[in-house]
Amino acid sequence: MVASVLFVLLLLVASEMGTTRVAEARHCVSQSHRFVGACMRESNCEHVCLTEGFPRGECRFHGIERKCFCKKSC
Repeated sequence: MVASVLFVLLLLVASEMGTTRVAEARHCVSQSHRFVGACMRESNCEHVCLTEGFPRGECRFHGIERKCFCKKSC
């Protein structure tokens, strides 16, 4: 019984050693300084973020209203 449990544990450890882990990029988020009004369309927000030097933009809730937040990899 003990030998079978050790064998299963050995298999689990061996399978973990063969996998490679990829680090995910961290994202920095900043509220847009040029976007005016409530953020209703992601495409409008993304366009304004492009003019501010960010590759992406998304609408997020900030309190009770939606605002445009710009996003880039750190």
